Amino acid sequence: MRVQNSATVTAPIAVTAPAAGGGTLLAVLGVVAFSLTFPATVWGLESFGPWSLVTVRGALAALIAGGFLLALRVAPPERRHWGSLAVVAAGVVVGYPLLTTLALKTSSSSHAAVVVGLLPLTTACYAAVREGRRPSRAFWLAATAGAAVVIVFTVSQSGGSLRSGDLYLFGALLVCAAGYTEGGRLAREMPGWQVIGWALVLCLPLMLAGAAAALAVEPVRLTVPGVTGLLWAAAGSSFLGLYVWYRGMAAIGIARASQLQLAQPLLTLLWSVALLGEELTPAAPLAAVAVLVCIAVTQRARS
Repeated sequence: MRVQNSATVTAPIAVTAPAAGGGTLLAVLGVVAFSLTFPATVWGLESFGPWSLVTVRGALAALIAGGFLLALRVAPPERRHWGSLAVVAAGVVVGYPLLTTLALKTSSSSHAAVVVGLLPLTTACYAAVREGRRPSRAFWLAATAGAAVVIVFTVSQSGGSLRSGDLYLFGALLVCAAGYTEGGRLAREMPGWQVIGWALVLCLPLMLAGAAAALAVEPVRLTVPGVTGLLWAAAGSSFLGLYVWYRGMAAIGIARASQLQLAQPLLTLLWSVALLGEELTPAAPLAAVAVLVCIAVTQRARS
């Protein structure tokens, strides 16, 4: 009996160390998947209209998520969780993909990457208000500076005034921050990947109906890049990326994982040049680096 007890004590120790390294790898894979979202969306728009792309993408992602939940025999969430899941679905599954897709009809992927690079700051501010926290003065100074950098960059790149694409991007920041915050709160009571999984499944009827309506109105011209962009946006960004990100975050902690996500805007800039052939203005990488510095300061101030 003593031998059995010692075995049960030592077994977890053997798997703890590699789990941390594996968690870092999963989080990195999640960041890479997210950084490809905008280039994939630009590709997808070659074949589909914005409404068709968003709804078909959401429907495919929901079917994939539902398959995982069914295969793993995950019990449905409790009734009290469905309200929070609806907020996650509205912000992360519907609002953010739709608004960024509409923005990318007129904005470049690199331009959108800089603006949406403000998302961690927006989420942190939203969470502070939602949970009644009082971050330090350094946090708010860095958050304000980051917002100022993005606004100046956006206005300067848009000819002195905000365009419709910029308004879509700023709206995407707000709805996604709400979805991330509510999802983070809900992830304290259930695994994070199940949060996004059930949020996707919750949207499946809406996405199927929306896809049927949009495909009947918007023209479809299938191309290899267009279909590739759709499949990556659905499987890579909407589900797989979030799946590995939440699992990695659970293994290494939110603070450590958030530092890895600081590289996402710069990665998107690189993908925009390599995959889309976009030419970066000198202001784009400078603004991205400035935003990353502000985010790093807020992370340090919060901890």
